[in-house]
Amino acid sequence: MQSKLITIVGPTASGKTSFAVRLALALGGEIIGADSRQIYRGMNIGTGKDLSEYRVNGVSIPFHLIDIRNAGDKYTLFDYQHDFHTALQEILSRNKRPILCGGTGLYIESVLKGYHLPDVPANATLRESLEGKSLEELTEILQSYRRLHNTTDTDTAKRAIRAIEIAHYQAQEQVSSTGFPSLESVVLGVHIDRELRRAKITARLKARLQEGMIDEVKSLLDSGVAADDLIYYGLEYKYVTLHVLGAIGYEEMYRQLEIAIHQFAKRQMTWFRGMERRGIPIHWIDASLPMEQKIDIALSYLSR
Repeated sequence: MQSKLITIVGPTASGKTSFAVRLALALGGEIIGADSRQIYRGMNIGTGKDLSEYRVNGVSIPFHLIDIRNAGDKYTLFDYQHDFHTALQEILSRNKRPILCGGTGLYIESVLKGYHLPDVPANATLRESLEGKSLEELTEILQSYRRLHNTTDTDTAKRAIRAIEIAHYQAQEQVSSTGFPSLESVVLGVHIDRELRRAKITARLKARLQEGMIDEVKSLLDSGVAADDLIYYGLEYKYVTLHVLGAIGYEEMYRQLEIAIHQFAKRQMTWFRGMERRGIPIHWIDASLPMEQKIDIALSYLSR
């Protein structure tokens, strides 16, 4: 049953979602999202959550782990693992083909390799003691618990506080963890030429701004989502929120955001290459090929 899983990875703007949908159509599959921001309702334009992509040739492809939480909710890697396995079993129970698709490499690797993660509860007392400290101070505190391998833990004060909370819990308690099995999966990667990727990122950013990304952020703020939470989500939500708050002008927002998205795509590819080094083979397919040819190549890998 586990060997039925197909995984599709690729950097932002590579076209992996449309590819996954067409493959699901060919195989009678359902898609499980692996995007750390598409889980949130109302975060649509900034995350590229074009739900119309899941309908092709008059057929709606079922999808999971998209629009499952309110923006601002805390959602952990542990939560994702649990929700993924629930969705996986539901799909398999219907004798459908599960297709895991997304660009959040940590989510993907955690379920393929069966990471054993602690379910760490919030520590209100500790959080209160850390409030008001600078990011530099929080980073020093976190380093007192462990060496820092993941710089995203100290991207923002909120991330750093949560990382300290986890490290503190692990130091004080006998950590209980829910073990999930590692999964066999054919992993397909959508590879896009660097210059083409950069051009598509720039064009997509301009389109998203024209589609109302700034108004989307204003709407989220008006609905009660804290500005710090939106900034925490990074990329579009970080820089557009800073612009809406008056911290940076429009041109500066655009410049910084474009640079940040290019850097993000590069980090995604670094993670996927790391997955290969860590024992997860990825069969790369050229994003520029016609869709029919990409599907044929994918089917050839699946038949081996």
